[in-house]
Amino acid sequence: MSQPPDATVGMRLSLSHVSKSFPGVRANDDVSLAVRPGEIHALLGENGAGKSTLVKIIYGVQQADSGEIRFDGRPVEIASPKAARRLGIGMVFQHFSLFDGMTVLENIALGLDETVPRDVLEARIRAVLDSYSLPLDPNRAVHTLSVGERQRIEIVRCLLQDPKLLIMDEPTSVLTPQEVERLFETLRRIATQGCSILYISHKLDEIRALCESATILRGGKVVATCDPRAETTRRMAELMIGAELKSIERPAGERRGGALRLAVDGLDMPGEPPFGTSLKNVSFSVHAGEILGIAGVAGNGQAELLLALSGEHRAASDDAIRLDGRPLGLADAGTRRAAGLACVPEERNGHAAVPGFTLAENALLTARHRLPLTRSGLVRGGAVARFAREVIARFDVRTTGPEALAGSLSGGNLQKFIMGREIGQTPEVLVVAQPTWGVDAGAAAAIRQALVDLAARGSAIVVISQDLDELLELADRLCVINEGRLSPARPVAGLALEEIGLLMGGIHGESPAEPAHA
Repeated sequence: MSQPPDATVGMRLSLSHVSKSFPGVRANDDVSLAVRPGEIHALLGENGAGKSTLVKIIYGVQQADSGEIRFDGRPVEIASPKAARRLGIGMVFQHFSLFDGMTVLENIALGLDETVPRDVLEARIRAVLDSYSLPLDPNRAVHTLSVGERQRIEIVRCLLQDPKLLIMDEPTSVLTPQEVERLFETLRRIATQGCSILYISHKLDEIRALCESATILRGGKVVATCDPRAETTRRMAELMIGAELKSIERPAGERRGGALRLAVDGLDMPGEPPFGTSLKNVSFSVHAGEILGIAGVAGNGQAELLLALSGEHRAASDDAIRLDGRPLGLADAGTRRAAGLACVPEERNGHAAVPGFTLAENALLTARHRLPLTRSGLVRGGAVARFAREVIARFDVRTTGPEALAGSLSGGNLQKFIMGREIGQTPEVLVVAQPTWGVDAGAAAAIRQALVDLAARGSAIVVISQDLDELLELADRLCVINEGRLSPARPVAGLALEEIGLLMGGIHGESPAEPAHA
C-alpha cells in the first residue's frame, strides 16, 4: 500500500500540530502551516488568536509544548533567536530596537552575532542597499531618519545574515502610503531571491496587495487558509473574528455644527528630550459632535501634542487651550479631566495603564475625576469593580475579570480596556492617539463605532493616528502634523490619499485650504 505524499516536502517552513499553553490559556492549539520558498505568506487572526506566540516559537523566543517544526525539510529545534538566525530565520519586530544617538552602521553592528571590521561591514551594508535599491546612508545618525528609513535598518540587519525566512510583524503601522509601497517593492524583490516571508498585519487591504496565501488563526487554532488575492477584506475579517463584521453606523445628517468645545490657539511646546519635536504655533478647534483627525508620520510632534492637551505638559499661557470657553492652558491633568477633557496616549504600558495594577485599579486612575468612585477620600471598591466589569463586557476584553493585572492582557485587549475606560466616562472632549493600534478588525470596528456614538452624544473628539484608512473612515475634518506644525483642517470628503501622504512626508502644496478654526 502506497504512503500519502509528505506535505512538508519542498517547503521552506512547516509546522505540524504545534501547541503551546500558558497558565489559564492555550495560546496555540494543534497548529499546522507550511510556507514555500519565495512565498509571501500572511498570518492573520484577531487579538489573542495566537499569532505572537507562534512567531516567537518560530524565532526561538519560546518553545512549543508539542508538535514538530521542519525547516527546509529537516526537523529542527529552535532553542533561541541566535539558533533561529543560524538556520536562516530573521525577524523585523513592530517596535524597532535602535539607538537614536548612534549611526545606521553602529546600530546594525550591535545586532549582528559576529564581530565584523567596520570597513568590511560598511561595504556589505552598501552592497545590500544597492542590491535591493534601498536608499540609506550607513553613516547617518538614526535620530535624523524617518520611520520608514529606520525600518530599513532592521531589514538590512536581517538581509546581512542571508535569511531564508523573514518574519515581518505589523511592519506598516507607522509608515506613510509612499513608504508602504516602497516597503512592498523591497519585500517582493526579496521574495524573488527565494526568501520566504511570513507577514503579520491587521491591514487586510495590504494583505490582499502583497500576500499569495494566508493562514487564519482564531482561539489558537487554524480555522482557514486562503489566497488573499481572491478574497475580500470583509470576508477575511469575518474569518478572523468568526462573526459578521459590522459597518459603522452614523447618525443621519451633518454631525458638525455644534458648540465650540475645544480651541487650541498658537500652542508652542518644546520637544521631548533628547530628540523630540517642538510644537510650533499649533492652532485648531473641534465642535460638539465632530471628529477631527490628525495624521502624520510618527515622531512629528504627536507625542508632544497629546502631552500638551492632557495637561502633563502645560502651555505658556492659559488661553492657549480652552475647553467650552474655559482657559485651561496652565491647568494640570487632573483639573482638565475634571473639566471634561479625557486623553488616551499612544503608549499603553506605563502611560495609559500601569502593568502591575489590576484593571479595576487602572480604571480608578482616570475615572475618579469623572465618576463617583470615591467618597470623602476613600475608594468605593464596589463601584470601581462595577465600572471595570462594565468596560470589560462592553468592549469584549478577553480577561479573567477586574482583578486581572493589566500586564497580563495582550496588547490588543489592553487597548480595548483603555479605550473603554475613557469612552465610558462620556467626556466633553476626548483626545486619543492610535485608538485601534494592534487590535483586530472586529475590535477596531467596535472602537470606531463607540467613538462615532460618543460624538453623536455631543462630545468633541480628536483622533491622532498614522492609520489613514481609520482617519478617513472616522473624521469629519483632517489635519496633518509635520515637524511640529499643523496643516489647516480640511473636510475629509475632498481629500485624496496621495495628497495626505505627501503632506505627511512634509511636502506642502499651495492649494487653498479651509482654516483650522471653523
